Amino acid sequence: INHHMDFDDEYIDDMEYYDVEPCDLRSNYEQVVTIQTYIYSFICALGLLGNVLVLITYAFYKKAKTMTDVYLVNVALADLLFIMALPLIIYNEQHVWSMGTWACKLLRGIYSLNLYSSMLLLACISGDRYIAIVKARHSIGMHFKTHIYSRLVCSVIWFLAIGLSMPTFIYYDLYVENSTAEAECSYSFATSGTAQLMKILVPSLQVAVGFFTPLLVMSFCYCSIILTLLRARNYERHKAVRVVLAVVLAFILCHLPYNAVVLIHTIKLFKERGCESEQQVLLALSVTKNLAYLHCCLNPILYAFIGVKFRNHFCKIMADIWCLRKRNFISGRSSQQTSELYLPAHKFTGGSVQENPSSFSM
Repeated sequence: INHHMDFDDEYIDDMEYYDVEPCDLRSNYEQVVTIQTYIYSFICALGLLGNVLVLITYAFYKKAKTMTDVYLVNVALADLLFIMALPLIIYNEQHVWSMGTWACKLLRGIYSLNLYSSMLLLACISGDRYIAIVKARHSIGMHFKTHIYSRLVCSVIWFLAIGLSMPTFIYYDLYVENSTAEAECSYSFATSGTAQLMKILVPSLQVAVGFFTPLLVMSFCYCSIILTLLRARNYERHKAVRVVLAVVLAFILCHLPYNAVVLIHTIKLFKERGCESEQQVLLALSVTKNLAYLHCCLNPILYAFIGVKFRNHFCKIMADIWCLRKRNFISGRSSQQTSELYLPAHKFTGGSVQENPSSFSM
């Protein structure tokens, strides 16, 4: 028995050999990789721009004053970490993981790290909003402790995410079935007992800790917030949580399909499955995984279109960039005209022109 898991990181049972034609689980691999390349490129470009703008906004325009602000900064950092890994993932999947074992472990592990940290941080955001609105009396006088608590909570979450991601970092490896086969980045186990344990433990932790637990926390907190706002008849306070609520809902819509398919596949893991059924599950996992990756570039879009404060800060950033470009352009033209006016005539002879460095402003 070979304790190897397929190319798409999704928990396939050990194959037993019968006197039948083997099932080809890589029949659509090239088509899937080609489609994923375009999707990953879109996510990378949009996500990089959006999350960098979020960090710039918090760094120069809107200081992180509340616990929610600190959590959102960490969400942007987690998303940016994964987005920076996407180009390497694209390259390695196109070149059969030519960068070696370290890239296989690191790049697969970064997604797991991003998943746990982002989801747990969003659960913390919902808890902070619950305390600020539903338990408003208890939150009075806690402002001076905000930065201490938020940084402590974020540190705990990052360490927890790293711990939960360790099986991915440890057990992912390059696998080559024979000397003529292409290398695959997948789970690889030394013993049958380890394979059976990890094939249940890893997806169970992902679904339970990385999705359903934060989902329960968010559902309780935001349901309580909505009831409180309806009783208070104060819809202005609803605007304060509308952005966060939209971000959480978008995250759930992106991750629910993938986690549902992973859960179904894990339940059927050690049962007999047909070849066509297994191919369909792998295709569903691939499609829903791309949807899960999409969350990295959705948060900044939600900030820009829903959050009034963030929209104002983004407009301020664009205005400042435009003014800076316009000022540099005018300064550059003025400097160039001045240098041309006082430049000696012999500088232009011989078919060459000596450029004035002062006319090129960054």
